Amino acid sequence: MLSVQIAKHIREVHFGENWTDVSLKQLLEDLSWKEANVQVQNLNSIAVLVFHINYYINAVLKVLQNKPLEARDKYSFDLPPINSKKDWDLLLAKTWDEAEEFAKLIENLTEEELWSIMIDKKYDTYYRNFQGIIEHCHYHLGQISLIKKMIRDKEK
Repeated sequence: MLSVQIAKHIREVHFGENWTDVSLKQLLEDLSWKEANVQVQNLNSIAVLVFHINYYINAVLKVLQNKPLEARDKYSFDLPPINSKKDWDLLLAKTWDEAEEFAKLIENLTEEELWSIMIDKKYDTYYRNFQGIIEHCHYHLGQISLIKKMIRDKEK
């Protein structure tokens, strides 16, 4: 079933065993909260990118929970300050929990629901939104991987 495959891709980009052989959790498991806050040149910090990735998952998760779509692109980088390991751990826990909940709700959708319009025609189908979120995760996963290497190379 297609919904099961989409859920699998959501889990794989977050937790591992995907085609690219890298996941968000693998990249972040040894990253300190201080490293997560480092801004290399004019790039976003890793913490901001993690927040940004989860921002859209959280928005569509709420829609799947029959709540209103309240996300706005202009707020998608507005990470509250990460001032401690606890703050970083909370952001990561929220990210992992919401990714799993998102995947669970997706895998229970019918084929008809996947191809139906999400809220309004301007948002297209649920399928298109899910695929876009997966692509978005992989895009920023690549950025996070490079930024982490740049931070670690600078520390040497």
